[in-house]
Amino acid sequence: MIDDFAKDNLHNRLRRDREALLWKLDGLSEYDARRPLTVTGTNLLGLVKHVATVEARYFGEVFDRPSPEPLPRWQDYDGDDLWAAEDETRDQIIGFYRRTWEHSDATIKELPLDAPGHVPWWSDPYPNTNLFAIMVHVLGESNRHAGHADILRESLDGRTGVRPEYEQQIDEEARASYRAKIEQAAGSAAPIRI
Repeated sequence: MIDDFAKDNLHNRLRRDREALLWKLDGLSEYDARRPLTVTGTNLLGLVKHVATVEARYFGEVFDRPSPEPLPRWQDYDGDDLWAAEDETRDQIIGFYRRTWEHSDATIKELPLDAPGHVPWWSDPYPNTNLFAIMVHVLGESNRHAGHADILRESLDGRTGVRPEYEQQIDEEARASYRAKIEQAAGSAAPIRI
């Protein structure tokens, strides 16, 4: 009974984070969805592509249920899943992510939480694992990158939140006042020395 509860709870949270990540692309231009927004090149569409690839590998290869999506060998990883190439469309990447959900959801539905899996890219003694550990791991990855996406989106146009129904109208004056209060506290705690 606890296994069913745990599995459903983790799965529902994964579904929530998937949707939150995709929502961060809503209303953005192609340029804003793709452009590097940090010094390391992190970008919104790249985050979606990366999380799709991660999920495809963990709920696919780890349980000997290879993704129907073409993936490069994990041994050949070069970071190209972190950004969208010129010839990749937003719709293609979102489609890849949604098809990955279907495959992952089937794996989650069909296997018990203690189903054995093997992660060849994890070092000893950790490569032998189970569905529960992989669900927790992928949920952590998805949540982490949805958080990155939230900050990136806020830096573009000020929009924040997890789901559209919780989004509030942006009050620029209130935000500026709040930010100034934090800046003042930071400056007081660590005065600038000349």
